[in-house]
Amino acid sequence: MADAKLIDGKAFAMGLRERVAAGVADLVGKGGPKPGLATVLVGADPASQVYVRSKGKLAVELGMASFDRKLPAETTEQELLAVIAELNADPAINGILVQLPLPKHIDTAKVLLAIDPAKDVDGFHPINVGRLGSIAPGAVLDFPVPCTPLGVTMLLQDALGSLAGCNAVVVGRSNLVGRPVAQLLLRLDCTVTITHSRTRDLPALCRQADILVVAIGKTEFVRGDWIKPGAAVIDVGINRIPTTEGKSRLVGDVAFAEAQKVAGHLTPVPGGVGPMTVACLMYNTLQAARRVAGLPYVAV
Repeated sequence: MADAKLIDGKAFAMGLRERVAAGVADLVGKGGPKPGLATVLVGADPASQVYVRSKGKLAVELGMASFDRKLPAETTEQELLAVIAELNADPAINGILVQLPLPKHIDTAKVLLAIDPAKDVDGFHPINVGRLGSIAPGAVLDFPVPCTPLGVTMLLQDALGSLAGCNAVVVGRSNLVGRPVAQLLLRLDCTVTITHSRTRDLPALCRQADILVVAIGKTEFVRGDWIKPGAAVIDVGINRIPTTEGKSRLVGDVAFAEAQKVAGHLTPVPGGVGPMTVACLMYNTLQAARRVAGLPYVAV
């Protein structure tokens, strides 16, 4: 059997960014609002600063407006909620992203609940979570959807075409990836099994999957002999391990070299799912601006 065909998430994300930029230009050219993305960072975590800066820079590159709110680590919960209320009321802002994790003295759930569901471009507000959980098969996603799961399904549809009837196994049940990606796969007419740390005989279940999505946060957890020959394997994991040169490298939750000999399609780490997350954030922000303009959802 030939090695798996690699799913190039970096290339797909670049194409999605270009389509979003065209969508922004079209919206503004027709008199619609210039999409605005607000990022909120509490504290000075170096990694979070890099993430927020890159998101703001990309928004501007795609023709959007970027609003950065940097708050000190000692910001109180009430002060942060006041900032959220201000952003909710600002018509120039279509999307609000609060960079996680927040300091321990702030209730993350309360902050996410305070964001206007229409501006919740991360798709984490309970109203948007509920809408995703109750969506009919094939229905239009006319509300914000979590970015990484959305990116996973975009890559799968691009690689496989129709997913109808596929047996999909999701390894991991987090609210960030596992659960929403399962809901999106159900919408696309897959038969979905969600597995987790208490699942019995996990390898046997994985071997039944036409589509295997792994988001468990354990380095090279899924081995090659867990994979059904020809399956599409989406590795959402990002784990840093040391090298013999004293440096480090990124690996996924799937043993890549083993999986490559068995799978039909496979995402690498890095360069697979990772680039899709920020591209889908921009996609969600464009859709939010279109809704403000009274325009329907449009796939780009």
